[in-house]
Amino acid sequence: MTHSSIKSSFYAYLSRLRWIKRWGLKRNALNENVMEHSWEVAVIAHTLALIKNRYFGGQVDANAIAAAALYHDVTEVITGDLPTPIKYHSQAILHAYKSIEHQAEIELLRLLPEALQADFEPLIQHERLPPENQQIIKAADKISAYLKCQAELKAGNTEFEIAAEQLAKNIHDLQQAEVVFFMQAFVPSCGLTLDGLMQTR
Repeated sequence: MTHSSIKSSFYAYLSRLRWIKRWGLKRNALNENVMEHSWEVAVIAHTLALIKNRYFGGQVDANAIAAAALYHDVTEVITGDLPTPIKYHSQAILHAYKSIEHQAEIELLRLLPEALQADFEPLIQHERLPPENQQIIKAADKISAYLKCQAELKAGNTEFEIAAEQLAKNIHDLQQAEVVFFMQAFVPSCGLTLDGLMQTR
């Protein structure tokens, strides 16, 4: 088979992440799609990894973590975004969703040319990542969700009050030094206006 004969719809599927809305059970003042969220999680995870390495003696691969974070919700092009309250409503629902998610991972990998599938496995199947990498990506996911809640509250949408409180507790309970650093160093300015940001330089 020549290279020119290889055809794949993998990226056609990925491009549809922009159409999948998050927080579907809540009234949103600011809509967020999975593509936007994935980018934010990737940059937060990359920064968390660098903080871990520079300040707390870590030896993680920040670039590999950022790449994996970009793909952390990619299965939602097949499954859609299942809101957290539903996903964790019961063990039966969680087990069923994990099974569907795993099947979606396999389906997406099969869309790739065979020679690339092994390269993408740790990006799409996160259980193949080192535990430290998984922890950082999960923390970045929670921070991204927390920032979304804060943006909604700032827009006057009280629909996100309880979610913000729960996420703040979940992030605190992680007890990851790089997360504490990020929350103290970077998060406070996220609520500023452009004029406010320019005054802080």
